[in-house]
Amino acid sequence: MKKINFSFAMPALVAFALLFTIAACDRPKNATEQKKTGPSIVFLGDSLTAGLGLPDDKTYPALVEKKLEAEGLKYRVINGGRSGDTTAGGLARLPWYLRKEIEMRVLVIELGNNDAMRGQSVSSIEKNLTEIIRKTRAYDPSIKILLCELRTFPNLGREYGTTFAAVFPRVAKKEKVPLLPFILEGVGGHPDLNQADGIHPNESGSVIVTENVYRAIRPHLPAPPAQ
Repeated sequence: MKKINFSFAMPALVAFALLFTIAACDRPKNATEQKKTGPSIVFLGDSLTAGLGLPDDKTYPALVEKKLEAEGLKYRVINGGRSGDTTAGGLARLPWYLRKEIEMRVLVIELGNNDAMRGQSVSSIEKNLTEIIRKTRAYDPSIKILLCELRTFPNLGREYGTTFAAVFPRVAKKEKVPLLPFILEGVGGHPDLNQADGIHPNESGSVIVTENVYRAIRPHLPAPPAQ
């Protein structure tokens, strides 16, 4: 797969670090799960999933739900994104989604960006991602688990970037879960598709991210039970 050449300026990198360390009290956008019932797809992620700076209905999970509805697939999409979250944070929050009323059928994991920005060891990232997958399976082996490929920034060094990127295919292979391609393909490094911070997609960028995500997850979605 073609690799993106990130060209962020240093001020953008500083902004990125600040935005990805927003206090953990920032709530995920879970309006959908409060209003609907039925089988769900949970997106467990950080600010890219939460849709920092976007209206709730313009985040990629919300747009994915609209595409599912257009196909007649009766899934509700739960945005489990939280700005500033790490793989450890996602692991800590996971039990909230492993509940009967959530009716999780698919879990999409988009975590690791903040670990990298905070200089967390690659081994800890791998351990936490593995635990998220295994705890989900222990709760319900029928849940389809999908892992998003992530890449980090050049300012963190080539060695760290290489070892970080290698974590995701390694975990996917070891745990036998599909690895989804980089969701910011065609968006990262394009100023016109990102907000002023140069990191988070704007509404136009979110549409492209949605297409990337939907194209990747669609072949893996089990048919929701008839309602």
